Amino acid sequence: MTWTALFSDLEAQGDELARAERAGEAAEAGRIYVGTGSISDRLRGCGSAPVRLWLRGDSQISGVVERTGPDWLLVSEGTGREAIVLSAAVLSCAGLSRYTSAPGRDERTEMRLRLPHMLRGVSRDRSSVRVCVVDGSMLAGTIDRVGSDYLELATTAGSATRRQADVREFRAVPLAAVAAVRRELR
Repeated sequence: MTWTALFSDLEAQGDELARAERAGEAAEAGRIYVGTGSISDRLRGCGSAPVRLWLRGDSQISGVVERTGPDWLLVSEGTGREAIVLSAAVLSCAGLSRYTSAPGRDERTEMRLRLPHMLRGVSRDRSSVRVCVVDGSMLAGTIDRVGSDYLELATTAGSATRRQADVREFRAVPLAAVAAVRRELR
């Protein structure tokens, strides 16, 4: 073997080693990047594709993730229904696309709004809601007030609207016990 051929062979081996090293670094950088993302980032990446969410308390919600916040997801269930889902109540998701949103890059206003802010909006419009509780139970009524860590529900008989005379009881539910709040849109 000539010196020229030897050096050419060594140079080719060095180039291949450098390519392999760059590929390994790129793969590691990708793993680190994905590792900084949240479930909200992952679900935001689905765009308008419907997803299915399994929640604590054996609840399931299917629909399009319309918005996300730091501790909640807004899911349009179709046919005039939506659900505010607590991120901490999500056990698993299906129907995900291959894409994810950039971790921590969402500057929209709702990304700064925590769950109590969202629930206060529902309280203001006096929508009838069904609260999915993490123990599997379901509560129906109207959200009367929202504290920093609880919501207060005015429960009514059946599908009665929220009038003082129709209120059976006021029930405080810690937000940690809520899996989702569903409502019919008007």
